[in-house]
Amino acid sequence: MPVSATYLSSLFSLDGLSALVTGGSSGIGRAIALALARAGARVVVVGRDEERLSATAAETGGAWVAADLGAPDGVQRVSDGVVAAMGEPDILVNAAGVNLRPPLGETTDEVLDETLAVNLVAPFALGRRFGPGMAERGYGRIVNVSSQQAHRAFVTSGVYGMSKGGLEALTRSQAEAWSAQGVTANALVPGFVLTRMNTRLAADPEQVARLAARTLVGRNGQPDDFAGAAVFLASRASAYVTGQSIAVDGGFSVH
Repeated sequence: MPVSATYLSSLFSLDGLSALVTGGSSGIGRAIALALARAGARVVVVGRDEERLSATAAETGGAWVAADLGAPDGVQRVSDGVVAAMGEPDILVNAAGVNLRPPLGETTDEVLDETLAVNLVAPFALGRRFGPGMAERGYGRIVNVSSQQAHRAFVTSGVYGMSKGGLEALTRSQAEAWSAQGVTANALVPGFVLTRMNTRLAADPEQVARLAARTLVGRNGQPDDFAGAAVFLASRASAYVTGQSIAVDGGFSVH
């Protein structure tokens, strides 16, 4: 192996590691799952759509678990399924999310409960389940997928923005809890990304164009834009990066 390839492998290879990716059947989660698998990790993807999960798992060469993280038994189903498929994970990616954003004054308790359950409580519960084991083994990576709306309000942020703000606070708490034992926790912060979750916004060409104009690169995001950052945060190369919210947004947040 050439010296350059050996060096890059020592930094970024995920050979021998296992990863759990929630929301792994579509959008950013799917792109991250594929990237981690291509970097060498064994991957289990989690979601609600069995057909999409099966298709993604076929590409990663890994396994899948169908579960609704907003359901009372959702986290337990995921935990049991993942451990049965590959044992305790070394990498936890919380990419699952719901994007229910009615006007704030019209937000029902049901919308509030579902948003918090999937976007915030599930990442907490999965971190609580798997973080201590990572710490005992001396290696772990937690990557939470946040949103610009954790930092600024636009296009009806509502309780979605609130949940993502909480997720970034959780990321810092996870980093505080386990970083000294080799477990880093960081958040990826997308701008506007053209995914199924953003179908409502994407149906408005003028809004899409306005959001693209707020970036420095002149376009909105695509799921594959997150592959490199995810591999970095999951790898040994990121050992001294923890508790951070890292924008992958084409400059949206600084424009």
